[in-house]
Amino acid sequence: MTAIDGSSLCMGMWSFEQKKHEKGVTQDIELTAEDWRDLVGKFKQLIRDRTGKEFPQDPWEQLWGAIKAVFKSWNNRRAIEYRKIHGIPEDLYTAANVQTMVFGNLGEDSATGVAFTRNPATGDKTFYGEYLRNAQGEDVVAGIRTPEPIDKLKEEMPTIYEELMKIRDLLEHHYKDIQDIEFTIERGKLYMLQTRRGKRTALANVKIAVDMVKEGLIDEKEAIRRVTPEDIEQLMHPVIDPNVKAEPIAKGLPASPGAATGKVTSEEAAEWADRGDPVILVRLETSPEDIVGMKKAEGILTQRGGMTSHAGYDLTRSSGSQGYG
Repeated sequence: MTAIDGSSLCMGMWSFEQKKHEKGVTQDIELTAEDWRDLVGKFKQLIRDRTGKEFPQDPWEQLWGAIKAVFKSWNNRRAIEYRKIHGIPEDLYTAANVQTMVFGNLGEDSATGVAFTRNPATGDKTFYGEYLRNAQGEDVVAGIRTPEPIDKLKEEMPTIYEELMKIRDLLEHHYKDIQDIEFTIERGKLYMLQTRRGKRTALANVKIAVDMVKEGLIDEKEAIRRVTPEDIEQLMHPVIDPNVKAEPIAKGLPASPGAATGKVTSEEAAEWADRGDPVILVRLETSPEDIVGMKKAEGILTQRGGMTSHAGYDLTRSSGSQGYG
């Protein structure tokens, strides 16, 4: 399967947004089956135009194409930049995991979500996350739609919420650290998709380490090892003085704490930053192609998205500040 470049994907997303504008709707789920057929046709034509091939209809060919795309992605520009930013070795390489699909978009008894076992911004021992009913996981992490806070799931699906709380405790006692989890609810049944060590702010890292010592999960030596020099440096970053009374001109979701000032830009963030100009990257929603600008910007502001999207997650342990308008 031939890879599709970023500009092609942007064109595809533009067609998607155009279709919603034509139909006078804002949510993906408001489109009809006929609308989706039309969009599928446009995407197939885009693939024909860019690759000279038809999109394969054989499921096995699609699967192997996806696996190859995972391995090839190791050497694309944004992956190289990501490794430089996070100090990941070039020879570590990547892996592909193939598993059965579950669907969170089969109706109002289905959903998808992302959550942290503790608050990654403050370190408080509270279940922190977001979810969307009748949606797939990418809708949450890509910032395409603004999700609901995880606490609301307790009202809408109390049995599922209780099950999640038990899994939360189980994971923390096993890994002895804050976990970032992804889950899907398919027709009233909970499926856990993955768990990984949760990124957190320096402030949260210190608090979590201290609290876990008190809870008997780790010892004092381990707590000290978890606080890095970068954490100490981040604790010195500027924040808005809580004692200053100011009238905000707008409000949004604080995906990553901190204060930031700079010139507003949507395309030239990296170039301006290289010239020494502090910038605020403003986007409708961030995409993987924005990674260089995201790293070099003082802050990021997007129109859509939630606090657990990719952009917010990647900034949690960096010097940037992000909000959603």
